[in-house]
Amino acid sequence: MPPGGWQQPLTSPGAVTSAPLASWGARLGAYLIDGLVLLVPGTILFVALVAGAVGLTGDDEDVAAGAALGAIFLWFLLMAVVYMLYAPLLMARQGPKNGQTWGKQLLNVRVVRTNGERVTFGAAAVREVLLKFLAVGIASSIIPLIPIILNFFWPLWDDENRALHDMAASTRVVKE
Repeated sequence: MPPGGWQQPLTSPGAVTSAPLASWGARLGAYLIDGLVLLVPGTILFVALVAGAVGLTGDDEDVAAGAALGAIFLWFLLMAVVYMLYAPLLMARQGPKNGQTWGKQLLNVRVVRTNGERVTFGAAAVREVLLKFLAVGIASSIIPLIPIILNFFWPLWDDENRALHDMAASTRVVKE
């Protein structure tokens, strides 16, 4: 058992958690908090990179424009890495915070796997990056916005309050 005495129970494959399901509003709130957690430092980093790049170039407008474009590209790459690591790293933590991002922690909800196993980095990466971001994003490039809207609002009419990415990842979002 990990330090602190808490261990997410392991059950047989196919087991379903008995914890009460999180509401759509709690899911939305956690999503918005996580968005702010990424947006605020990302915006500060963007301003710092672009202002720094332009400030170092002097009075040459062409050089300043090139430096600004380079800074924007660097910012985009850094934010892509942060976005891909944020939820999987936080959700894969050991102990009582397993399955939680900072937004989920604040609203006392967590992601659990339907087989009862703890959320690992790989499982969280599949759910958050591969399914929520890439699969829904690719589908939305084929049929604009509809997959995003369906995935986001699906828990409102699903009996188990699960989004499409939850079904594909075999997860649920529950109250603590």
